[in-house]
Order: sequence, then C-alpha cells, then structure tokens
Amino acid sequence: MRGLVYEAKMILKLLGEFKPPRATFSTDQIPDLTGRVIIVTGGNTGIGKETVKVLLQHNAKVYMASRSRPKAEAAITELKEETGKEAIFLELDLADYASIQKASSEFLSQEQHLHVLFNNAGLMGCPLDLLGPDDYDLQFFTNVIGPFLLTKLLLPALVAGKASSPDGHTRVITTSSSGAYLQTINWDTLRDGPARRKISSQDLYCQTKSANTVVSRQLSKRYADQGIVAISLNPGNIATELQRYAPGPVRSFMHATFLYPVGPGALTQLWAGTMPEALEHNGGFLIPWARVGECRKEAYDDALGEKLWTWLEEAVKDK
Repeated sequence: MRGLVYEAKMILKLLGEFKPPRATFSTDQIPDLTGRVIIVTGGNTGIGKETVKVLLQHNAKVYMASRSRPKAEAAITELKEETGKEAIFLELDLADYASIQKASSEFLSQEQHLHVLFNNAGLMGCPLDLLGPDDYDLQFFTNVIGPFLLTKLLLPALVAGKASSPDGHTRVITTSSSGAYLQTINWDTLRDGPARRKISSQDLYCQTKSANTVVSRQLSKRYADQGIVAISLNPGNIATELQRYAPGPVRSFMHATFLYPVGPGALTQLWAGTMPEALEHNGGFLIPWARVGECRKEAYDDALGEKLWTWLEEAVKDK
C-alpha cells in the first residue's frame, strides 16, 4: 500500500510540472562566456539547438555533437545567420561505441580543456525491435550507456578545465525528464529478453531518465573534489523530435495541449550550465523553469548509485 501511495505522489509531481510558474530566469542574465569550451550533444535540433544558439550569443566556443553531418551543418549555418557565431561540428552517435571513442579522441586532439558538457541528446519511445550494441535496449544505450562512456572519456578535459574556468569548476549537465518520476531501474530489462519484451517502450524510456539522475548524482559525489559539478534536470514538456515515434494523432494532441516551444525548454539546462548559483546544487535535480526540485527517492540511494556505476563501468570496459 505504501508503495502505491508513493507512486501516486510521483504521478502528481509529474502532473504538477505540466504547467510551471512563469520563469524568473532569462537568457539575458547569462554572463559572458568568452573562453568557455562547451559540448552540446544532440545540438542540431530541439532543446539542444536552442542551447547552442544561446551559448553562441554569449560568446562560448561550442561543439555541436550530432549523428548526422548534413543536419548538423544545416543547423550550424542557420545559427551563424542568427548569431554571427559558428558552432563546430563533432560527429557523434551515442548508440555506437566506436563513434563515441572517435568523437572524444577528436575533441581531445583539439582541446585541452572542457568547461561544460551538456548530455542533452536522447531517444524516446522507439519500437522494441530496435536494439543497441550487444543487444542492450536501444533507449538505455543511447540515453545512459553512451553518455556515460562519453563523459568518462572526456573526464581529463573536464578536470583540466577548472584551471581556466572563471569559477574554478566545470560542469556536466544531464537532460533527464519528468519520466524519471515514474520508473526506477529494472535490471532484467537493460538487455533484450523476455522481461524487456513485457514492458512498454515508454516505461523503458522512463527507466533511462531515472538512471540519468542516479548517474549524475554519482558523478557529483565522485568528482566534486576535482572541480566537477554534475546536475540533472527535467526540461519540461517540450515539442521536439523526441516525439517522432508517437502516432500522428497523439503528436497532434500533445502539441495542442501541453507541449511548450524549445525556448523555455532550454532555460533550465542553460541555468545549470552557465549561472554561478547553479554551483550550489552539485548532485541536484532541477525542474522547469530553472527551479530546484527533487526527483524520486531512488535518485539519492547510494547503494543503487554504486551498483549502477559498477554496472556501467563493466558495460563500457575495453570499449
């Protein structure tokens, strides 16, 4: 009974964030970012593209990490016309070990310091028949394993970056979701098999978003003494390509009723990645628009965090 009551509270929390209060933070408050080197994964579309645009407007050096070169180059051209600044394309497929290795090596060959990593890219609601490498659930690989490996490979630049950061810190900002309220980790579903086939693609997605919060908090605990601040967040219900697997009528209903444009959607992660006040919330969880929130209790479970971190280390070992 207690468990049912808790899950009901989580659903109410999710519903409560469908219509957030008016934002008190605006991008005009972001300080000058001259000298900051930043990576935004999934930066060619949606919240990622809006994030890149605002960072460019504030003079950051931005790497747009995206899978599709044509789409990224089109986005870079468009953003240059809007901002007068040019992002740098970094080819990255978060569902491919080799691509993650190549992207990190390419970045590290060009930059010694990384000041902010926005783990923004994600996949939602894809067909169950789609799998990632080694028969991992594709959503779990793309949303959790891939970003974990990328972050791990970029740690040398993140640790080094604090020396050239005006506030003496670097940041890893992970885009989770309100879906994190609805699931925790079901270990039997992370790879394909009977257990995975019994649950919905949407539940598998929510599981990945819950895992994002657990990993982010573990990162904050393990690397705080090296100057890294890690924050996860719910950006809000935003109209992006994430909904591409939803049936047309469902997408139309969502757009007409409770989805917001990308401008507000980028606010929370921009606050986390740029504002001095965000440094006080290492290991925290943010909610729309740029407010401090609280995720479900599993996000703060040290035993679960240790188990997931160990599991991920094993998943990317020798990759």
